[in-house]
Amino acid sequence: MSNATVEKWGVFEAAFNGPSGGNPYLDVTFDAVFSQNSREIRVPGFYDGDGVYRIRFMPDNEGEWSFRTRSKTAELNGKTGSFVATKPSEGNHGPVHVRNKFHFAYADGKPFLSFGTTCYAWTHQPLEMQARTLKTLKKSRFNKIRMGVFPKDYPYNVNEPLYPCFEKGADGKEDFDRPNPVLFRHFEKQVAALCELGIEADIIMFHPYDRWGYADMSAEQDFRYVAYLAARLAAYRNVWWALANEYDFLLDTKPLPQWDRYFHILEENDPYGHLKSIHNGEPSMNFDHRKPWVTHTCIQNWDVKRTQEWREAYGKPVVNDEPEYEGNIVQSWGNLTAQELVHRFWITVTRGGYAGHGETYSHPQDLIWWAKGGELRGEAWKRIGFLRDLLEQDVVNGLEPMASFGEWPWTRVSGARDGDLRYIYLGEHQPVIWSTGLPLDGTDYDVDIIDTWEMTITPAKKVEAPIPHPTRHGAIVRGGKADAAFGVELPGRPYQALRIRKKH
Repeated sequence: MSNATVEKWGVFEAAFNGPSGGNPYLDVTFDAVFSQNSREIRVPGFYDGDGVYRIRFMPDNEGEWSFRTRSKTAELNGKTGSFVATKPSEGNHGPVHVRNKFHFAYADGKPFLSFGTTCYAWTHQPLEMQARTLKTLKKSRFNKIRMGVFPKDYPYNVNEPLYPCFEKGADGKEDFDRPNPVLFRHFEKQVAALCELGIEADIIMFHPYDRWGYADMSAEQDFRYVAYLAARLAAYRNVWWALANEYDFLLDTKPLPQWDRYFHILEENDPYGHLKSIHNGEPSMNFDHRKPWVTHTCIQNWDVKRTQEWREAYGKPVVNDEPEYEGNIVQSWGNLTAQELVHRFWITVTRGGYAGHGETYSHPQDLIWWAKGGELRGEAWKRIGFLRDLLEQDVVNGLEPMASFGEWPWTRVSGARDGDLRYIYLGEHQPVIWSTGLPLDGTDYDVDIIDTWEMTITPAKKVEAPIPHPTRHGAIVRGGKADAAFGVELPGRPYQALRIRKKH
């Protein structure tokens, strides 16, 4: 294998023949130690059916690497090999990690601004529909997708999955001690396809919407399943680990200490430290994201104006993956207007967080994006892409709420800054003149009015900042002087934003 090459942050794989009798998933364990100079990295291996065992590794440094396998099974012990890690190809920026406390970046330093969507069971649909999902994702601007390993039994999602997740025993029932390699090969193929599109795969391990028994496996079976997922998938650079969709609906069978153990199994078996979080059902049931094994705050909550509150409570990036969905189904979480979902995205990012998209338009065959993928039928996705393009052009370190700097007296309107860059989102408010949060100094600034729905950018007309009449608030008197060096005229319509950039 000395002639083998793989790009930095690519997937190196080695396969070995071993025993196929009994239950190799339970009976055989093996790993490998990958070495470069004095560095050593332990990587778990896995059984892939038909007597084949595999090891996968993601090199994070260019140059020559070597490995040696370890196992109590003679056929898998002491196998050696080497390969050369080459320069990463264009578009390969490595895995995403936390940077600047509340934000993300790729391994090469490129900022990652999360603009995700949800397609829970897309990898369990007919192959033609999965191809359509990938085609749709290619034209959209989403860079993260929430997707379940297990199929889903839920309104609008009752079809049988493409493959069972575990092999069937003689009794015709799935044996939760025997993962089905056909299913997992297909799943990882789609993770790789997402990687080609530059999309992070936010992999949901557990959920309560189940008729196959996956939600009720024993703790030991759960632990083995988590370790198996890590061994198979951790070498893909675009993996994020989402321990659950709505973990709190599973607490009767999976108590809190068990969830912590899942995190620890990932720590033990994912040598690359991929991002790890967990998602709540009830708005009052946020997981304790302060725990050190949780990398970022993943939540479900419609009240996006609380974004800064969650930043301060957990001290980590906030990803509100479910601020409710655009659609028209009967469930209240799935019938927002497109304009309202776009509005919630803008509020979230201008309060220092990240939001997630979902689309739930009723369909006669239940071909709904949030459940099965396929095609987008709504309007929010275009405006979310517009927002992503704006921020990727401007943001360097991440947007910080202006309230953090003591510059923002109101909680109704959202404002954030990154150095000299400022974004102010007026949302449902429609003033004809605005100055709050604009610069205090007289230095020259470019100010643009952004219509977040029409996706237009217009230079703002600067005017003298208004001087509010002095007003007493308890012992404090506010007003009597301008609160900025200048003001701007606005069109008097809702859903407008201001972008303020210092001229250099």
